Amino acid sequence: MQKPARERILTAAHELMRTIGLARTTTKEIAKAAGCSEAALYKHFASKEELFVSVLQERLPQLSPLLHRLVADPGSRSVEENLVEIARAAALFYEQSFPIAASLYAETQLRNRHQEALREMGTGPHMPITGLDGYLRAEQQAGRIAAHADTFAAASLLLGACAQRSFAYDTDGPHPPPPVDTFATGLVRTLLAGIATESAA
Repeated sequence: MQKPARERILTAAHELMRTIGLARTTTKEIAKAAGCSEAALYKHFASKEELFVSVLQERLPQLSPLLHRLVADPGSRSVEENLVEIARAAALFYEQSFPIAASLYAETQLRNRHQEALREMGTGPHMPITGLDGYLRAEQQAGRIAAHADTFAAASLLLGACAQRSFAYDTDGPHPPPPVDTFATGLVRTLLAGIATESAA
């Protein structure tokens, strides 16, 4: 049984963006790979940018729903456990999204057009930092993060390190990134040494 058109389009977009990058992927190529017309594609997705966001939300490890859940209920586990889960999801998200989006940064006009489209949709690469900052502020209010801690800086440090892991190492080469669980645990424990209260562990 053939998959619904939207699923075929999303699968084709993910594969093309992953293999040749977002900048070189066109809606015409996506439609061809999905076995449909461009007109059919536009019945489901208003633009390539909307397709890109849908790929991130539906095909890659989920980060935003995790952050929303933890903001709503920050105290169910230790801060370390929560942040390790976040760091692990973020590391996997950036590892899979970096090959898709990297080509944008080679073309300034394309990048600017893409960022403007994301702003119009109310999303963008800043959203995980904003979400993690919200979680850390909730923990701060609960007394598990030090009152003096800069939660935005801490969120930027954690997610920046996760993004850097996907950029600095060659996954298939002689210098692969550290295993994601080892990386996430070490990163979080180092970060918490600077911002956590004694009750956070």
